[in-house]
Amino acid sequence: MRCLVLSDIHSNLEAFEAVLSHAGPVDCTWCLGDIVGYGPDPNACVDLLRSTSHLCVAGNHDWAALGKLDLAEFNADARDAAIWTQKQLTPDSLAFLEALPKELPEPALERFWLVHGSPCHPIWEYILDERSALAAFGGFSTAFCFHGHTHLPILIRQVAQKGRDRVIWSQPSREPCTLGPERMLINPGSVGQPRDGNYQASYLLLDTETLVVEYRRVDYPHRRTRDKMLERGLPARLATRLAYGF
Repeated sequence: MRCLVLSDIHSNLEAFEAVLSHAGPVDCTWCLGDIVGYGPDPNACVDLLRSTSHLCVAGNHDWAALGKLDLAEFNADARDAAIWTQKQLTPDSLAFLEALPKELPEPALERFWLVHGSPCHPIWEYILDERSALAAFGGFSTAFCFHGHTHLPILIRQVAQKGRDRVIWSQPSREPCTLGPERMLINPGSVGQPRDGNYQASYLLLDTETLVVEYRRVDYPHRRTRDKMLERGLPARLATRLAYGF
């Protein structure tokens, strides 16, 4: 099965459309949460995801839009965007977000676990260092876990060195690679708000039979997204950062 794996769309319709077009035909889309938040088109992004054959988990900004998180825990820009998003969402969009599970370890996925933050704390925890990565490997039972939240494309391998578990971090290349043989955490990066210094939308393709993954980047009209954000009164910093990938 050919899967499109993506995360952190963040209401960026232009980026999401570019990814779907660039990826080409796929059998299924796996979305790792944060469909909404930050950007100007929350309902359109929900509708576009729903139009695909998909599996999806909830992210912290999805929960924020539902009022399921204390917005005091967000920075000022994210909080303002979450409040704006809450006012925009249609009943259908709200119902879709409300139904999203925190994680997908279901047997149908066999070797794969889907989560937004980490398997230990699915909605909010960032995997950013060895401690959080080692803990995350203890939080899922499959060979591979796909996660988002950091907006950074990364591969993390669990290895045994001198009788103890360690982790090896690597930046994905543009060349296809095969997952394994170690257990791995895999982050596809962000569709709608990359933070690795590259403004292009980030995603990956997975062949579930061969375990070959291909990381991809695609250009999109980010100035159009920026202009819509400013026109709709979203925080200027969230709009201008799109051009810089941070």
